[in-house]
Amino acid sequence: MAAVPPIARARSLRTQLPSCYYEGYLEKRGPKEKAARRLWTCLCGNMLYFFNNAKDVHYVEKLDLSGFVSLIDDPSRDRNLEAARLNLRMKDGEIKLTAPNLEARELWKGFLYSVVELVVPTTFTLLPGQLHMLNEVVEKEKMRQKAHAASKALSSPLSLPLVGEIPACFRPVSRTEAEVLLERHPDCGNMLLRPGRDGSSLAVTTRQNLNGSVFRHYRVTQKPQDGYIIDVETPIPCPTLHDVISALVEKSAGTLQPFILEEPYEENITFVSSNDENGERTLHCAPAGPISRVPSLPPKQVGTDKWTLRSQTRSPSSSPQSFSPSGSPSNSMKRPVQCPSLLSQSLTDELKHKLEKRWTSQE
Repeated sequence: MAAVPPIARARSLRTQLPSCYYEGYLEKRGPKEKAARRLWTCLCGNMLYFFNNAKDVHYVEKLDLSGFVSLIDDPSRDRNLEAARLNLRMKDGEIKLTAPNLEARELWKGFLYSVVELVVPTTFTLLPGQLHMLNEVVEKEKMRQKAHAASKALSSPLSLPLVGEIPACFRPVSRTEAEVLLERHPDCGNMLLRPGRDGSSLAVTTRQNLNGSVFRHYRVTQKPQDGYIIDVETPIPCPTLHDVISALVEKSAGTLQPFILEEPYEENITFVSSNDENGERTLHCAPAGPISRVPSLPPKQVGTDKWTLRSQTRSPSSSPQSFSPSGSPSNSMKRPVQCPSLLSQSLTDELKHKLEKRWTSQE
């Protein structure tokens, strides 16, 4: 019988991962890494898994694409003239990727956008066969996400009536991820509650320091009636999950403390915009200055006498001035300006006088 190739054997051992849609070598440099590493990269579901090589069974890193912001071509040159660079922007930083060539870069972009947006992108240079592959990936990912949501609703302990009873130290993470969280943030506590591996129970992961990190995991099961049990040699019954945490704090004389990780808040307002020419999306930061308001026009005055409007628009310097003596050369061309009311009164008196004179002559 022929021996199973190493790559096939490695793939068979990766069956616990979601379906692999695309894989290949990429050079990766994270936001805190000084140098890039060449890693075998697998797009499984909406996660990127990084292996040291194609034969490895255990991944060295993984990246959740739920924090995806944008994917932009990097025009800078690489040592390898055929290589093509990419900037993968996530909510927590930017990751620089380098594909072996332009064709591989376009394929990676197509697969990543298809998984993140569940729509086949139309702005990339891809062949009909490659577009067909992306269509299949979109359908598979939709089905995977729907099945995952359904199984989570059925098997997750959070689907039980636990609203209002879940302690703040609960984290929906795996055993390995819980250990990483506790080790990275020792000042936030050393005990967290998480879903159990079997999907029908909970677990408590603790970390203590004894010449290095010492991790312990405790199963917490739900009783048929209300309440929970810490499954140790002498089971500890607890009416609520809060009592589970309190019991472990008490049994350890306060050595174990709940893990409370404060999530950071954004310091700037950011928004994503699309380029109309190439369809690429970029993250922009809104200006930090005060909001500028356009001055509004004065309201219209309806039914105002035209004389009043003229007097309102007249500048302060146009107010009535005293006339200089008639001998003044500056006053030789000026005529006295009468007030509108005085002018109308003089016209009325003159007309009345003429009418009286005409009536007298007729008599």
